[in-house]
Amino acid sequence: MTTPVWASQYDPGIPLTVAVPPSSVPWLLLEAASKSPQSPALAFFGQNLTYGALSQQAARLSQAFQDLGLGPGEPLGIYLPNCPQLVLAYHAALRLGAVAVLLNPLLSPKELAYQLQDSGARRLVVLDHFLPRVEEVWDRVNLSHLIITGLKDYLPWPLSWLYPFKARRQGLVTGFRPGPGHLSWRELLQSPPLEGLSQPQPVDLAVLQYTGGTTGTPKAAMLTHGNLMANVAQINAWLPQVRYGEERVVGLLPFSHSFGLTACLNWPMSQAALIIVLPRFEIDGFLKVLRQYRPTMLPGVPTLFVALINDRRLPGLDLSSLWACISGSAPLPLEVRERFEALSGCRILEGYGLTEAAPVTHLNPIQGKRPPGSMGLPLPGTRARVVDQETGARDLPPGEVGELIIQGPQVMQGYWQQPEETALVLRDGWLYTGDLARMDEEGFFYIVERKKDLIIAGGYKIYPREVEEVLYQHPGVKEAVALGVPDAYRGETVKVVIVPQAGANLTAEEILEFCQHNLAVYKVPKIVEFRAELPKSLVGKVLRRVLKEESGPTADQTG
Repeated sequence: MTTPVWASQYDPGIPLTVAVPPSSVPWLLLEAASKSPQSPALAFFGQNLTYGALSQQAARLSQAFQDLGLGPGEPLGIYLPNCPQLVLAYHAALRLGAVAVLLNPLLSPKELAYQLQDSGARRLVVLDHFLPRVEEVWDRVNLSHLIITGLKDYLPWPLSWLYPFKARRQGLVTGFRPGPGHLSWRELLQSPPLEGLSQPQPVDLAVLQYTGGTTGTPKAAMLTHGNLMANVAQINAWLPQVRYGEERVVGLLPFSHSFGLTACLNWPMSQAALIIVLPRFEIDGFLKVLRQYRPTMLPGVPTLFVALINDRRLPGLDLSSLWACISGSAPLPLEVRERFEALSGCRILEGYGLTEAAPVTHLNPIQGKRPPGSMGLPLPGTRARVVDQETGARDLPPGEVGELIIQGPQVMQGYWQQPEETALVLRDGWLYTGDLARMDEEGFFYIVERKKDLIIAGGYKIYPREVEEVLYQHPGVKEAVALGVPDAYRGETVKVVIVPQAGANLTAEEILEFCQHNLAVYKVPKIVEFRAELPKSLVGKVLRRVLKEESGPTADQTG
């Protein structure tokens, strides 16, 4: 039986424990505003908000929310893309001790109705573009107030003048629309600043964070102030090189996702960093941001780094200001990591996390050893074990694959109003992640696959990632996913879905021949499908569930 890993067995200088501030999330903004009131907090298409101004606007919004009846423990729905209004609504609600319900901007009306009903939110901050979706479900939810805002509200001149014309050409709703319970964001900001705080405690619920729904119906993880602040403290302990008040962090990952909330909002704010806010990924605008702001840190997902290495302009950019890129949410193919680092000169720290752990549990060291394919070491104060899949109780020796389980101060309190689902994943103080992993002799962890994604063909276990790693070595492959599909003879068989590089004329026969030279015969795909793009979640994770549901014979398949 192995000893559970607390932290690095490789670098004894990494702390085993972490001091969690005895405070709540609102402290992050209040502290930065107190120490660095004139420092830029948010950059939004050329419009800058200082920490002092951000804190003052959050105080005004808190008073407005309180006047609407929002109080401790009550949910506030926030249905916005990355923008200053999301940051303000989040902090204004938490100052009152309320609970932020961060809703994915890509939700369909059906999904939106479910999450509003499930959370019990009666007040919703919504982007004007999303009003048609809200109006479609109005009769099915219990909303009393809609606080309506638009991206125009924080755009600088002349973008603020031009934006409505551009939006209308795209068929988007813009501006305030009168209606029952409709309130203007701008008018609420005229409220006097809230005096005093309700002082939420670390044990108090801060966020209902819905899981991505990549494997089924979303569940809301209950994250406390203590969970979120612990994860911030853990990252700060792991990255002592961070310079207070000097970092510039790209805020592209959606703040409504646990990875974006911690890596692009909570953690940068703890360092009074400039957060460069981007509502969505668009390659031309993203490269412009890299040139204009010269960020020092870039949290991202594998699909972001894939897009960058395939853009011919990347080698011409001066990326010397970047000293750390963090990749999470999905495994990063080794080929992608090596190509990006060669082009940029910046080291990518691959990590691991999940919504239920606020979310980061593992990260590679910023210096020194970093084994290929490893997701790193447990963060300070985090315990991690690999246990057998059958009982979940027996620790496996280094090198063996089993289920990864986690224990630490960042682990959620459970799923909102779902005690049975909670009992399945929280057992004896451990979070059962559902991910298959292994640990090496030095304590580095490697994600092999999600248990639900494991392919069993003819009795053989096949991990999709090992097939994908081979496919990414083919020069004509831009993106690739391997998944199991039903097979009458073998039970399951391997199917690969490939997005070719621009101009590449790939054939299924070419892909199969390449795989036959690089994979064991039972791992070689039986079906090859080509697509122009892959279905992805808001954070950029490939939706395997959607691909499985859509699987069917096409002209580009071979068997």
